Amino acid sequence: MVVRIVVAIALTYQIMINITRPIVSLYATNLGANMAEIGYLTATYAFFPLLLAIPIGKISDRIGDRIPTILGTIGVTVGICLPFVFQSMWALYVSQALIGISQIFINVNLQNMIGTVSTSSNRDKNYSYFSLGVALGTLIGPVVGGYLAEHYSYHFSYLIATLIGIAPIILAILLPVIKRKIEEEKEDEKTKGKSAFNLLKIPNLRKALLASSLVLYSRDIYIAYFPIYAESVGYSVSTIGWILTVMGLASVAVRSALPMLINRFGRERVLLSTLAIAGIAFICIPVFDNIIGFYIFAALMGAGLGCGQPLSMSTIYNASPVSRKAEALGLRLATNRFSQVIAPLLFGLIGTVGGLSPVFYLSGIFLLGGSYITRETEKKEELPHASNDG
Repeated sequence: MVVRIVVAIALTYQIMINITRPIVSLYATNLGANMAEIGYLTATYAFFPLLLAIPIGKISDRIGDRIPTILGTIGVTVGICLPFVFQSMWALYVSQALIGISQIFINVNLQNMIGTVSTSSNRDKNYSYFSLGVALGTLIGPVVGGYLAEHYSYHFSYLIATLIGIAPIILAILLPVIKRKIEEEKEDEKTKGKSAFNLLKIPNLRKALLASSLVLYSRDIYIAYFPIYAESVGYSVSTIGWILTVMGLASVAVRSALPMLINRFGRERVLLSTLAIAGIAFICIPVFDNIIGFYIFAALMGAGLGCGQPLSMSTIYNASPVSRKAEALGLRLATNRFSQVIAPLLFGLIGTVGGLSPVFYLSGIFLLGGSYITRETEKKEELPHASNDG
């Protein structure tokens, strides 16, 4: 029952966010923003979570997951409502900051709750369900947002997303209070006062952090800059929404098949291959800038980036100490947000100076390089197989 509620929250809040996220850059451009400002806006989404992810994880390890999840769902809904009430750039900046912070509350605690209520035998499967909920949200949201923006307005898209936000708030209230086990409280006394970065001594955890940050910032760069690029070569907002939906559909498909892929090829090989596939897709976007190419590369992007998150979540949960699970997941999100702050600023500058094509070329090169570095790390440290997802 808990897993079902968690998946339902993940699905509904991802729908509301993905109605708006692909049109944030287009809305900002409509309000007069340039390429550098698009980079600043995208970085705003990740800056405050970068600072707060680890403290939020520590708090959750102590007070539980329910209350922070409720606060997070309320925060996301309020953040999405702001650009509807105030049609200005400052509202977009505040909105992105509030949504980013609130997502930390939701993600850390939902991921931790999945791990807590799961056994070692079904944790991979439950994290896959969670990731499927997220992927379905990224599948449904962009096409809805694209049609709303094209046939009504960006302003109206934010209103619909706000109304959808009522559902995850209600679902979060229905979550049970899960008490900590006695052995967790005993271990908490032993680890109290230790820095979260002490967790980086764990090899599997370091590897998962690298893969996760590469995947997250790459997805953000694609969502921020692909709509602008596609619009510049003549495609409508609804067509762009469909292309992003294909990316979400590919994520759903690959996450559905993830347990089978891991059993067949092994976790490390799946992770390295998907990073490389996404990297190649990035590089090809400006080369084959036609509708068929856009759909193919969106599918490859979804398949490539779709595996990284569930694999990193499960790996980190299993590798971290029993009383520091949420803290470790918070460290993962802090690492993700660090890459999501730095990358948009870098690529915003690159886009301003060199145009949009170099943004895609460099993103692809970084993914391919990350795949190679992760492979080298695996060889040197002889990492054992971790457990899965998230």
